[in-house]
Amino acid sequence: MSFDGVIIGVGAFLIIGILHPVVIKTEYYIGVKAWPLFLIGGLVFICFSLFSENTIISSLLAVLGFSLLWSIHEIFEQVKRVEKGWFPSNPKKIK
Repeated sequence: MSFDGVIIGVGAFLIIGILHPVVIKTEYYIGVKAWPLFLIGGLVFICFSLFSENTIISSLLAVLGFSLLWSIHEIFEQVKRVEKGWFPSNPKKIK
């Protein structure tokens, strides 16, 4: 039996689950101007995945990288959610 797929699946689930509140908090405290951090982080982790010899680690690094890239889209969507009143806005955030 091989557990590689299960490990990658659980890892992907955790990565996506952790990044969801990260996007919400980032938009709340910093705003959309933080999107370059997600871009740089995503590209760095994707590059790391290319050089990893271990299949599980390479897969999880790629999932993290692409999840960070997807977070760019989500941070802009979070602004719309805040405007709709689904999430609180930060009155102290400089726009």
